[in-house]
Amino acid sequence: MVRDAYYYAVPLLAAAALLGWLAGPLWALPVGLLALFFLWFFRDPEREVTDAPGALVAPADGKVTSVAQVMSGGLPQLRISIFLSVFDVHVNRCPIAGVIRSVVYQKGKFLNAMNAASAEQNEQNIVTVENDGQRVVFKQIAGLLARRIVFTKKVGDRVERGERVGLIKFGSRVDVLMDASAGVQVRVGDRVKGGSSVLAYVPAAQQLVGAGAERTAQGAS
Repeated sequence: MVRDAYYYAVPLLAAAALLGWLAGPLWALPVGLLALFFLWFFRDPEREVTDAPGALVAPADGKVTSVAQVMSGGLPQLRISIFLSVFDVHVNRCPIAGVIRSVVYQKGKFLNAMNAASAEQNEQNIVTVENDGQRVVFKQIAGLLARRIVFTKKVGDRVERGERVGLIKFGSRVDVLMDASAGVQVRVGDRVKGGSSVLAYVPAAQQLVGAGAERTAQGAS
């Protein structure tokens, strides 16, 4: 369970106990149920993460709302969007193993996360992760209810595939951008689980090119 659960639940449980003592259990019941909701909402289950070469895993639980080819930084990219309702686990995980190269926080609007415009206009945290053969960008995007994005890593940190890296409080959206040649494993309407569901595979050839380039650079030094 994420520790944020206690920030919400403990005061509510105290208030429920006080209401129960002063006014009776019926008055305490709604407040107590709200406290239980927060304990449930901030759950953080363990996940089995694949070790398949080239696999990109879902950074969050939710429903796939878009699988599309887009232009990003002047290059064609594959973008997979995942919508998180208030009923989904909101802990975020890293799609690949690698090094965090960039973390950019962008202020913005709080449009409904189902709105296509939210990908560019909403408040969001944009994270770039690289390893030998992959470069993946994932965005933690605030939604209509989400008002706080949490990211626990920093530039230069080494992360593992499926490792916990933060959360978005309440309804929200996560976008993952990857090389356009990646083999997609999901489609619109699928439900995925953060850390365990495979979104796509990067072709082996691309991984070998990246690894070979690194070896060449090391040899030249």
